[in-house]
Amino acid sequence: MTGSIIPEDYLERAYAGVLGKLIGVYVGRPFEGWTHQRILKELGPIRFYVHEKVNSPLVVVDDDVSGTFVFVRALEEHGATADLSAENIGRTWLNNTVEKKSIFWWGGRGVSTEHTAYLNLKHGIKAPASGAIDTNGKTIAEQIGSQIFIDGWAMVAPGNPELAARLAHSAASVSHDGVAVDAAKLWAAMEAEAFVSANVDHLLETGLRFVQPESPLRKLVEDIRSWAKIDQDWLKTRQRIEDVYGYDKFPGHCHMMPNHGLMLMALVYGRDFHEAIHIINTAGWDTDCNSGNIGCLFAIMNGLSAFESGPDWRGPLADRALISSSDGGYSINNAARIAYDLVNTGRKLGGRKALPAPKDGSQFHFTLPGSVQGFVTSPNSLLPRLVHIQQAIDAHGRAGLAIDLDGLTNATEPVEVMTDTFSPPDVRQMKKTYDLMAAPLIYPGQVLKAVVRSDTSTNVSVSVQLRLKHYSVQDVLATLDGPSAVLAPGQEQTISWKIPDVLDSQPIQNIGVALSCVAGCFKGRIWLDSVSYSGTPEMTLKRPAALAQLSKEATRNLFGFWHRAWIHNLHNLTVRFPSMSFSLAQDEGEGIMTTGTRDWADYRLSAPRFQVTLGSAGLAVRVQGLNRYYALILQSGGQRVALLKARDEVRTVLSSVEYAWKLDEIYSVSLVANADTLTGYIAGQKIVEVHDAEYVNGGIGAVVADGSLSIDQFDVAPL
Repeated sequence: MTGSIIPEDYLERAYAGVLGKLIGVYVGRPFEGWTHQRILKELGPIRFYVHEKVNSPLVVVDDDVSGTFVFVRALEEHGATADLSAENIGRTWLNNTVEKKSIFWWGGRGVSTEHTAYLNLKHGIKAPASGAIDTNGKTIAEQIGSQIFIDGWAMVAPGNPELAARLAHSAASVSHDGVAVDAAKLWAAMEAEAFVSANVDHLLETGLRFVQPESPLRKLVEDIRSWAKIDQDWLKTRQRIEDVYGYDKFPGHCHMMPNHGLMLMALVYGRDFHEAIHIINTAGWDTDCNSGNIGCLFAIMNGLSAFESGPDWRGPLADRALISSSDGGYSINNAARIAYDLVNTGRKLGGRKALPAPKDGSQFHFTLPGSVQGFVTSPNSLLPRLVHIQQAIDAHGRAGLAIDLDGLTNATEPVEVMTDTFSPPDVRQMKKTYDLMAAPLIYPGQVLKAVVRSDTSTNVSVSVQLRLKHYSVQDVLATLDGPSAVLAPGQEQTISWKIPDVLDSQPIQNIGVALSCVAGCFKGRIWLDSVSYSGTPEMTLKRPAALAQLSKEATRNLFGFWHRAWIHNLHNLTVRFPSMSFSLAQDEGEGIMTTGTRDWADYRLSAPRFQVTLGSAGLAVRVQGLNRYYALILQSGGQRVALLKARDEVRTVLSSVEYAWKLDEIYSVSLVANADTLTGYIAGQKIVEVHDAEYVNGGIGAVVADGSLSIDQFDVAPL
């Protein structure tokens, strides 16, 4: 694309930007909405994470993170083009947003801007009308949400503020209008320009190029810049912002103008990332939103060096991110994966090829500087003295996760180094403003592989064992061990394990390695070069058999991670009926329940006991959200079966045949996806077959429209 610049350090700066966004959000999240005065009184000046002071996990579900990294995927769903329309980004909203569960603050129509826009989209008001002042009024249209989701659009347009502003305009217009859209364009343009310039005055002038001449945002920028020159003290300028642009001066619960004023102040006064994060969080109001935007901008400006010479922001974060949407396979995430996705999208927009996948496509490759991709040590009290992990480069120039051990003996419990692959146990401690919609990343039947080596400096051999942890019937983690290898000093081995289907349908929560001393006292370094998982699952998913051993009272008090591994937008999902594991009900329209990831390509999905009690229902494969999949549907009326494709709001029947099926009867139903061929079976008989190549991968699901469906189990198998 004309004007696009792909800097040589694009990947590392984008990675820094993702980290800056995550750090900023997670610093400010625990005291979101507090005033400056309350922050100083209860927390003091903010110079590091404070989540423990409010008894909250550090990495939590937040709209700033989810919306930022979900909606930019419209460039994947509707084409990587500068002409991406607000209408198509609105379609991405509907495909990825689970109503009243994911991404947004669901504060009610006319209260929450995003909730209001979502309902408009749902009821056929297309973007940008869905967010327009003429549709929703000025108060709703000019709240803060326009700017909190725009960082992704900037990171796919490095050095191209025109493109960033154009994409941000389309994206912000789905839900906002007026000065709020101006703010989104200004900030996106500055972040795009920050890939090639760290001059704050230049960045502001660049951003202002995309602000309408009559916009009140121009006066806000002018005031902040002039006050800063006079005050020379951010506390004085903050007070001026409160006096002139405070919350009491604007309608709605969280207007854009006061918060944008604080962001501009932090930009002007912030000497570096650390000072900017201190200022923006101590200043108050919508701290997670403001801090996320500021953190992203300062990190892009300064690259990974932004996090040096100050607090250890990256250590506690460990690259982790939670992204709640209908694509459950993208929910348990890490900054390195997100950065690669953004950069490859940006390269496509710029007419470049995607970057080669590191280490033959390993999901955990540890190639970005300092990246641990969520790998942490287990919380054993001995471990802080015994083990330290970091990303490093070995003597041969190979990047990996360096695990330094000091004093590991036969008597020591194995040292675990693991990363999350599903919702962590502390999801139960997260504030319920936002739900975590997630599916496991890895399943029985897939092959888990780790490439490990012992540094030449180590003194004795060490045993490295593949390990996973899965939820049990009591919702606690249980350990399942795989193969192991004994590494002599300087030796490298590859350990592979096809995970057996012995988990009683419980999700795998984390994977990694357990290190044990073979003899003597181990001191040295083990390299985890890469960890990957591949292949098609081979498993049965149903209500865990062990639940039958528990009393009704005991099961009532369970969190139920096994069924929370399914994402649904149904009016009701019941997992307590004795006859079937899942009972799906949709009062009107279509509902879907899904699990799995986009790593799945060719497979057979079967439901041996499939019972429609009202309406239409079927099995879905290659699911890529709520509105993108193939499905074998037993159509209402009992006379036809159809194989259809869902693509946004359109349901296209690819083929249909006469088939006399009955309500309340139990059938064995299967749907096979193999390359471009989709084949539906009932009772083992081929019913329908079509060819379509639009969706080549995706998870599984069940669809029901205007009725109810019961399924006892889902069987997934490779072809």
